[in-house]
Amino acid sequence: MELDMHFVNGSLHASGRDLVGAFFFKGKYDLASGKCHWTKTYPGKHEVLYQGYQEGKSIWGAWEIAESFFGIALKGGFKIWPGETGAREGEELHEEVEVEIELVVPAMAPRLAR
Repeated sequence: MELDMHFVNGSLHASGRDLVGAFFFKGKYDLASGKCHWTKTYPGKHEVLYQGYQEGKSIWGAWEIAESFFGIALKGGFKIWPGETGAREGEELHEEVEVEIELVVPAMAPRLAR
């Protein structure tokens, strides 16, 4: 993932690219609690909601796709951390994602199976 994140006065903004495509973030963070939340938007595709907390130089938390696809909800965990360079300018970020898929069967499904 390529990610350029900016934290300014409680607001979080980011842009980047991953396997799904180009995206941008908009959200909030709180220095006192270490909590943050944002919406990751893939223009013309979908949005992903993130909630996390800061631990050292990392952000850990959970993500969820609010718009389910054909009754399938997508959610999981994430971790974002700086690359090995440790440099502020041009710092490389990494992300791990854990995916959990929940199948929701609509009430009509038994009638369709006949």
